[in-house]
Amino acid sequence: MATVDRRGPYICGIDAAMDVVTGKWKSLILWELHSHGTRRFGELRRGLPGVSEKMLIQHLREMEQDGLVHREVYREVPPKVEYSLTEHGVSLNAALEALGDWGAERIRRIGADTVHIDASQDTAIAGSHSGNRVSPSRR
Repeated sequence: MATVDRRGPYICGIDAAMDVVTGKWKSLILWELHSHGTRRFGELRRGLPGVSEKMLIQHLREMEQDGLVHREVYREVPPKVEYSLTEHGVSLNAALEALGDWGAERIRRIGADTVHIDASQDTAIAGSHSGNRVSPSRR
């Protein structure tokens, strides 16, 4: 797999920050690891309904290369791999907190549905207006 060297040149600090969080799933991976701490791959995948295995692997690799995520491999049978935020990832997550607050206010303002994860049934439940169950692959 070819890697992308994300080292600028950048127009400004926002450009540099967005370079490492570009992609639908990266900010959600940061949120998932911040909210739940260390997670195994399957736990991350269940916590992010709609993400494909390929995309999750790709984003985790990029985030590891960017120093945001730590990948710990345990030499066991079956193999065990855990992901956690690095100090750099924690600081990025803190920087994104205001953006998350802005988004939560937007959800409230426009009356948008939210998705709540039901890990026991591997489903996402649309909240507030519809109450419909949504298959993780159809989010």
